[in-house]
Amino acid sequence: MLQRAILVVAIFLAILLALTFGHALLSQAYVWVARLTGWVIHNFSDVYWGLHHYISTHTTKVLLAIALTVPVSWWVFRNRGQELRSASSNRKVAIVLAICLGWLGAHHFYLGQIGRGVVYLLILWFFPPLVIVLSLIDAIRYFFMSDEQFAVSRV
Repeated sequence: MLQRAILVVAIFLAILLALTFGHALLSQAYVWVARLTGWVIHNFSDVYWGLHHYISTHTTKVLLAIALTVPVSWWVFRNRGQELRSASSNRKVAIVLAICLGWLGAHHFYLGQIGRGVVYLLILWFFPPLVIVLSLIDAIRYFFMSDEQFAVSRV
């Protein structure tokens, strides 16, 4: 009961904050995200050439990292596989995705909710500040859910 009350207060505060600072604040956040993603997209060739240069100059390190990644990953999946598949770790990943890439609906795509992810992309196209607020509300909602509630909400 207390979790629900805290969730309601957090949602109220998020909406009040969005309404108080209004369109200007969220527009600036959208401009920042657009600049960041635009920089990455426009400079993708620079990223490619940077990776190419790093791999060509540090080939031994890359091959050693690959050689060590395989047995370590095998060990982690063998010994900690159950923990990685638990609802708790899925919920934590969904929270991080909602905060960082929620404006793209990444948390919904991760949870297999393709329709909701597409709706977030459409909202992003027509009114970007709204999708930022919605993704933060999702992150807050996932944070205060129990693992059982999270598993039920995914269906």
